[in-house]
Amino acid sequence: MKKIILCLLLSFSVSLVFAQTKVYQLSSHILDVSTGLPVPNVTVKLLKLNETDNKWTSIDQKITDKNGRIMDFLDKASAKKGIYKLTFLIEDYYKVNKIETFYPFIEVVFQIKDDNHYHVPITLSPFGYSTYRGN
Repeated sequence: MKKIILCLLLSFSVSLVFAQTKVYQLSSHILDVSTGLPVPNVTVKLLKLNETDNKWTSIDQKITDKNGRIMDFLDKASAKKGIYKLTFLIEDYYKVNKIETFYPFIEVVFQIKDDNHYHVPITLSPFGYSTYRGN
């Protein structure tokens, strides 16, 4: 009987934890292809286009983690379809590493058309960058 009660309590606890876990619709990461390493501590801004007046509205701002990732943009419960922009402020990354770069920041504009997860990473080097829709 004790085993059954313990199993039920454990099951309830685990389901409660997972029920409270937030799900996010947008993630990103930065990889420096000149070093093969992730790019930590970079500020990334998320903006949304107001299609009525063609002005950008700030939605969120985060900093990449030690793996160059941001996993938690746009809480799926409140996410909306539309045109978004990620602005990667990479200039300080290069200044700290004493590397000259052509790009003080990188802007990537994309459209969210459904409720699926969107992963928008960049690969960069001091004089070039690339982006794609990941998963």
